[in-house]
Amino acid sequence: MIFHGYFRSSAAWRCRIAFNLKGVAIEDHRFVHLRRVEQRAPDYLALSPQGLVPALELDDGTTLIQSLAIIEWLEETHPAPPLLPADPEHRALVRGFAQVIACDIHPLQNLRVLKYLREELGQTQAGLDAWCARWLGDGLAACEALVVRSGGDGRFCFGDRPGLADVCLVPQMASADRFGVDTSAMPRLRAVAAACAEIPAFADAAPARQPDAEP
Repeated sequence: MIFHGYFRSSAAWRCRIAFNLKGVAIEDHRFVHLRRVEQRAPDYLALSPQGLVPALELDDGTTLIQSLAIIEWLEETHPAPPLLPADPEHRALVRGFAQVIACDIHPLQNLRVLKYLREELGQTQAGLDAWCARWLGDGLAACEALVVRSGGDGRFCFGDRPGLADVCLVPQMASADRFGVDTSAMPRLRAVAAACAEIPAFADAAPARQPDAEP
């Protein structure tokens, strides 16, 4: 398999965590430098027409895009240890939480969105910071409420074993820190992120530990 990613991409980070939790090694890592706009190169667009990371080339020549689709493929082809609960209702709860992050929070902090706000709409850095604080803050507050409402008091979002929700949460909490979002009113999310940081599968997937990491 060939995995195309960028060390700071939240979406690629999710996939790295999931592969680590499953104990599945990626044979070949290809680095796509987003700030150098390598994602718009013709050869990469042939793989991923959106020009986004990650992309995963399988041995049979199929290319998968979108982090949640890649993780769902991983879950179906390597079911142990599971990232989703066995019960259909609980699976839907976890998927809903993951989609809040992957579909509603993360896209609004995406580099291409911030670039558009700056270059096309004339926003200052202060305006970009306010934009990120608003949407990341609102979204993570909803995630906190979802975890609390689930009634669980385990170490992780939905129990005592890390799963898809935690895979999505950790990169998003790091983004909140990077953009200066106040998460002090989200004690459950902060506790989960701290618990995940103690697990090698999460720690080894962190941006600073990737071969293409930059200051």
